[in-house]
Amino acid sequence: MSNEQAAKKEPLTIAEQGSFFVGGRTVRGAGTFDPSRFFLPFNSAGQTYSVEHLYAQYQIPPAARRLPLVMVHGGCQTGKTWESTPDGREGFQNIFVRRRFAVYVIDFPGRGRSGIPSFSGPLGNLAGTQIIPPVTVNFGHELSFLAGRLGPRPFEFYPNTQFPKDALQQFYQQGVAGIADDAGIISNAIAALLDRIGPAILVTHSQGGLMGWRAAIKSANVKAIVAYEPFVSCFPRAEVPTLPPLSDGSSAPSIETVSAQEFERLTRIPIQIVWGDNIPKEPHPVPALDVWRLSAMASRSFVELINHKAGDAGILDLPSAGIHGNTHFPFADLNNLQIADLLSEYLGRKGLD
Repeated sequence: MSNEQAAKKEPLTIAEQGSFFVGGRTVRGAGTFDPSRFFLPFNSAGQTYSVEHLYAQYQIPPAARRLPLVMVHGGCQTGKTWESTPDGREGFQNIFVRRRFAVYVIDFPGRGRSGIPSFSGPLGNLAGTQIIPPVTVNFGHELSFLAGRLGPRPFEFYPNTQFPKDALQQFYQQGVAGIADDAGIISNAIAALLDRIGPAILVTHSQGGLMGWRAAIKSANVKAIVAYEPFVSCFPRAEVPTLPPLSDGSSAPSIETVSAQEFERLTRIPIQIVWGDNIPKEPHPVPALDVWRLSAMASRSFVELINHKAGDAGILDLPSAGIHGNTHFPFADLNNLQIADLLSEYLGRKGLD
């Protein structure tokens, strides 16, 4: 038994814990509020709503390290991503509290515990009677299995998978419907969180990768980013790489453009991008798998450009490091302690711990 496995049998020591909301704004429905009406039928006329705020829960251990970790979930997920693994082992939240990091786990604005979704942009307005925005992504079991890279076909695991195979139902149940997310709104809320808690390290996943890049552009309190399989990479508008199409001929949404000045801010902090296993190296007929080929290609170009501009970025490709079978959720796989060790080593190497 390792020292850390033995430590898990000891109580988790927390000096302070809690939760709060941060950021956002208030909006008011058009018309006049009628107190004689409840919700049958529901009408938003004249009512005031809090929207676009972020939910954060935190745990701070005794003698916490200088910089906290802010853990940012991905698409169709909530902060549950970072809590217990699908098979009930400790997730990154507890692992890093045990390693004396203060840990903040967030839910995006409009996701999970962050309340009513935004009414800006494509989400409509308050003049009508419907306040719930349209669902834009809704992963069923089959798509969750494929997009999570558990296997090449629904319910057929990769032979080397590190996913806990007896925990599929728990994995499916942690997913939520995705709404028409606005990266500007979400990154504004993350920046507001950092205004409140001060300098921190962002640990992002998948869709959350874009929110991390955007937050670092907006807030000097982002001191480093470790991004697990970011779906989107950022590039200056004049230096966008050319990516091949997906196998079905469509373009993958793997790139977001920013100004040259915004991109320059990403060259000021250490960045590590981590990729797992079983990412297609050639066009794959299943777009839910093929999209990771393009996202990984974009991230390599992103790292090259950051370093070309005297930044500090690197890619940790787990198979190249001799670690095989990791899914799109390496921090929840069976070897998540090994993945956590790699994060600890990186933070130590960069003087961030």
